[in-house]
Amino acid sequence: MNRKLSFADRHERVGHLVGAMGPAFRRSNILMQTAIDRGIFPGAVLMVASVEEVLLHRAYGMADLFCRQPMMLDTVFDLASLTKPLATTLAVMKWVEQGRLDLDYPCQTFLPWFGGRGKNTITIRHLLSHTSGLPAWRPYYLRLHHVSPLRRRTVLQQWVGAEALGNRPGQRCEYSDIGFMVLQWILEQMSGQPLHRLAEALLWRPLGIDSLFFIDLSGQSPQHFYAATEFCPWRAALLKGRVHDDNAFTLGGVAGHAGLFGCADGVMRLLRGLLSADLGKSEHALFKRDTIHAIFQRQSNGRFALGFDTPDEKDSSAGCRFSSHAVGHLGYTGTSFWLDRRKGVIVLLLTNRVHPTRYNNTIRAFRPKLHDAVMADVLGD
Repeated sequence: MNRKLSFADRHERVGHLVGAMGPAFRRSNILMQTAIDRGIFPGAVLMVASVEEVLLHRAYGMADLFCRQPMMLDTVFDLASLTKPLATTLAVMKWVEQGRLDLDYPCQTFLPWFGGRGKNTITIRHLLSHTSGLPAWRPYYLRLHHVSPLRRRTVLQQWVGAEALGNRPGQRCEYSDIGFMVLQWILEQMSGQPLHRLAEALLWRPLGIDSLFFIDLSGQSPQHFYAATEFCPWRAALLKGRVHDDNAFTLGGVAGHAGLFGCADGVMRLLRGLLSADLGKSEHALFKRDTIHAIFQRQSNGRFALGFDTPDEKDSSAGCRFSSHAVGHLGYTGTSFWLDRRKGVIVLLLTNRVHPTRYNNTIRAFRPKLHDAVMADVLGD
């Protein structure tokens, strides 16, 4: 985190645009301020970049309504399900690249308890592409928080092992948190390390990124400016620097489906590194170009690539101006990114839309409008 930024610098940085008409990102800024005024979210950081440069980095609104904390460029967000592509998926694919894993290995190879009730044919590819047949979600936390913390992992694995499949593996796509819990357990079983340590060593440290991290609840939260999420009734607390996802919380804050925290700069540095590798523009990329192509390739029987979403043909959150070659992901707390491989543009939107309550869903209609406005501002049309 850069603590030497001035107050003004911590609210806005705008790069150079070629061919833009009028003030840079005029349409995007109007939409963002309107969203704040209408209560779509209390605050946000919007960042737009190409491989070569950051085009826009701007903060809006409030990070915490109760203490009137303004949003800053270096505010840290609970990234929610961005954990799936940016931590779990990339760690798995790093090991695939190194020959330590095969995408088509049955998961039972690594987790013998996982083979019951038709799950013996589920592969790592099925989990990454959300075609395993596992349920989307279960409120495990309702029972799990009554279990001793030292036994929660074992007990949860028993429950997951007993889950029935909704579909035959590979038959259809159903987004699943549970599948990414299983991927975490495979990584940890093989490495002997917790996911947050493994991801740091494999992904973020080689890129020099210190602003992406999990918060292990057995210790203290790192000292940062955090965006508040919601007041959680069963935890009786306003969540700030504590993971919002209930299942991830009962697992100690580190999970394969949620738990990653970060500021916009850290997320964008990682995304720009991936785009650079995809375009063959980096000699020191985190991944080989062929690996990135494999990650970003849409899989059969669904809209997902490996851990990354791709635009729907209708009503995509990416809007209408991202190409069919784009990849992205959404997070429940109000986070999202879309990376257009053909146009070379990345749009990152981090908001605290669940602050102070999760029941504000108006961001769904806002996201495509914003993405259309950003692409119009970038392309100058």
